Amino acid sequence: MRREIRIPAGTETAAETLYAGKWLTLKQRGHWEFVERNNPQGAVIIVAVTPDDRVLFVEQYRVPIRQLTIEMPAGLIGDAGHDGDVDAADTARRELEEETGWTCARVVPLHSGPSSAGMSTEMMHFVRALDLRKVGDGGGDDTEDIIVHEVPRKNAGRWLRVMTERGYSIDPKLFAGLWFLEHGNDA
Repeated sequence: MRREIRIPAGTETAAETLYAGKWLTLKQRGHWEFVERNNPQGAVIIVAVTPDDRVLFVEQYRVPIRQLTIEMPAGLIGDAGHDGDVDAADTARRELEEETGWTCARVVPLHSGPSSAGMSTEMMHFVRALDLRKVGDGGGDDTEDIIVHEVPRKNAGRWLRVMTERGYSIDPKLFAGLWFLEHGNDA
């Protein structure tokens, strides 16, 4: 039986800006503080498997958590200097090649939802990159230092556990991405 949810008082009002930075804006609506990305289009996470059935992961240092992470290739839609990205598919193609050195012929939407509904307005768009072709080394742009990992699909879960034991922070969204590999739309 579904119970009725009460919407908290004050949340229907406009949000007050507490601080506006270059990339993020801290806001308050009622008693709730949250962050808004200054690019309203959100971010894309790319689920990509090479022709020899290897999942593409990227390793990079993340300043906010001061730790090396393992992630799937990803990026902000309409990121600075990439105004030509009009949607998740454009961004996915660009980020996949920039970060991993692989390009794709097709991008299929899998799922969209909030990255952290209690903290941020950012929406994440999972996509599947299909018909991959190696075109370069990857490694990110001039502001990034990315290591590409091509992990056999059947060993991906075990590999992530090993990387955790080695001290890496594993982005939980990876497990959603792996689930989409088995249950998502491959069309």
